[in-house]
Amino acid sequence: MAVAQAKTSLEALPSEAPPPSRYLNRELSLLDYSERVLARGENASLPLLERVRCLHFFARNLDDFFQIRVAGLKDQLEAAPDVASPDGKTPVQQLFDIRRRAEELGTRQSRLWNRHLLPELAQKGIRLIDSEGLAKKDLDHLSRYFRNQVFPVLTPLAVDPGHPFPYLSNFSLNFAVIVRDPLRRDQRFARLKVPPLLPRFVALPDGESFVPLESVIAANLQALFPGMEVLKHTLFRVTRDNDLEVRDSEADDLLVTIQTELLRQRRRARAVRLEVHRDLPDEVRTLLMRELDLADEDVYQVDGLLDLGGVDFLADLDRPDLQVERFVPSLPPRLVATESKPRSIFNVLADGDVLLHHPYDSFAGSVVSFIQQAAADPKVLAIKQTLYRTSGPASPIAIALAQAAEAGKQVAALVELKARGDEQANIEWAQQLEQSGVHVVYGLVGLKTHAKLTLVVRQEGRRIRRYVHAATGNYNPSTAKSYEDIGLLTCDDEIGADVSEFFNFLTGYSRQRKFRQLLVAPMGLRAGLLELIRSERKQPDGRIVIKVNNLTDQEIIDALYDAAQAGVRIDLIVRGMCCLRPGLRGLSDRIQVRSLVGHFLEHSRIFRFGSERRGVEYYIGSADVMDRNLDRRVEAVVPVRDSLLKAQLAEVIDIELADDVLAWELDAEGAWHKVPTRKGVDSHRRLVELAAERTRLAEDPLGGG
Repeated sequence: MAVAQAKTSLEALPSEAPPPSRYLNRELSLLDYSERVLARGENASLPLLERVRCLHFFARNLDDFFQIRVAGLKDQLEAAPDVASPDGKTPVQQLFDIRRRAEELGTRQSRLWNRHLLPELAQKGIRLIDSEGLAKKDLDHLSRYFRNQVFPVLTPLAVDPGHPFPYLSNFSLNFAVIVRDPLRRDQRFARLKVPPLLPRFVALPDGESFVPLESVIAANLQALFPGMEVLKHTLFRVTRDNDLEVRDSEADDLLVTIQTELLRQRRRARAVRLEVHRDLPDEVRTLLMRELDLADEDVYQVDGLLDLGGVDFLADLDRPDLQVERFVPSLPPRLVATESKPRSIFNVLADGDVLLHHPYDSFAGSVVSFIQQAAADPKVLAIKQTLYRTSGPASPIAIALAQAAEAGKQVAALVELKARGDEQANIEWAQQLEQSGVHVVYGLVGLKTHAKLTLVVRQEGRRIRRYVHAATGNYNPSTAKSYEDIGLLTCDDEIGADVSEFFNFLTGYSRQRKFRQLLVAPMGLRAGLLELIRSERKQPDGRIVIKVNNLTDQEIIDALYDAAQAGVRIDLIVRGMCCLRPGLRGLSDRIQVRSLVGHFLEHSRIFRFGSERRGVEYYIGSADVMDRNLDRRVEAVVPVRDSLLKAQLAEVIDIELADDVLAWELDAEGAWHKVPTRKGVDSHRRLVELAAERTRLAEDPLGGG
């Protein structure tokens, strides 16, 4: 019924667009970001495998968009079809626009892959080929691989009155196979899932040619249906709703609730997208749409390889000549060893705060080292940490926490079980931490804990000193190599006291609403940001710079509009979604919005208020400017007060505002445009150079002379 209603509504859409809104549409803005990623892949001046990697990210972004955003709109279509988004679009209108944009982007994606990247890869000796037309030795190699590695894990499933239509898991790549019984002459349908745990591409003996796994299976389908005639086969892929919901009434035990909900989600998640090849028979298309409860507008035809997210296999090949030049992260200057052994981070912080900027500054040499030193230091009494996403039980941070607990220290870890996509992994390694004696807290009911904080409590003579790491990014050594993030190491007394009380709020019972230095959501972060914006509005030389992943909160956007109308000059660096419309006369003509899309994922959140004449305040933290972050998540934003560290942040902001290689700008119509390259300022390359330069000076202050 819901599908039929949606289809009728889409067909009945008015031809005229609604008048412009003061807000841009959130969902379409997220598609705009994906388009910028795709455009980077279309840039022929980039190294070839970097372009392939961009295609991987684009495909994964689109997958996530459908399983979360489109699924949410479909839910709204059933529950509240007449409720419009802030820009005035109903769910039906948004789904209509999304369909049109997604088709356009899908066409560009296929064209980039088929016409450009595939031929260029072949020219460089990396060939992706079909099994048809191969030499006998290669066919024999694939046949052996199929018999030994693939055939044992394949399970063909018949669909007939005695065999109900099977459940198709999220993002599963499947064969639709039509077979005929040679005796009865009747045709039958079978589904065959491509095993997701096997490598997507199979290397041939030359080491330079690769065959997609589905092509290997297709060449050997007859082995799965002995005695039958295989008439047709084609591929299709399913996307399902993957937005995990936990209702407060069910959460007597959050761990059990999450585990139960994960199982329930796998069984009942609705399908939201069906990707098919153009050769899919009409009768199979009709069958799939009926069984998945999908309409025509939910079916997307793909020209070429299905699931281009899997091409990261090729992007990771050992071909430095085809990749962005690799660099070794630098050690922050004040952490550079003066002798053969590393400096004590505690001694360094006693002399002043340290600002970290990843991936330019080494994550292992700073954050990991901080926690490892704390775990091994006999003076350390306790370690407390929030963990949203990490690299699992083998993470050096998880190992250090376990060792600290086994050594008798008080160790507490708040593991967020509701981290989207990592729920099951977080459950498993958190239980391993518990076995080591770590006090594990599984988040808060009704709130995601997204704050990035570590507290180390150390006995120093007769006093207790607290050391803090506050950050914009996750405690994940893997993503720290590619995500741009800011971190602060400090032993500031007020920040330490705030973080102590913050952890008490997380692990115990507390109604604390105010902190000395921290801005904490959902208690006071919104009010704190609004106060900072309104305070700047009153100044004759008002100046605001905000760098975030997403800017969608209406109240904050309205406050920025109001400040701009009062004369405040505002620069916004927003990687992803931006619902603020800049450049409107009388409303936002003093606001500029830009986005940086490059080799590293821009992930840090920096808030800057003030002018050089009056002084500038800086804050960094975990929160984006979205209602979910300000009202429904536990977030922490911390001030950076040291003048030298403020200068470092100013340098980062100034370079990113000057960037004309990676930067895009948003206009008043809601369209993004690539900034023309005139000076050739690539912020990622420049920040790599500056980090290396600072480390060289720390190691050799006299420059060798």
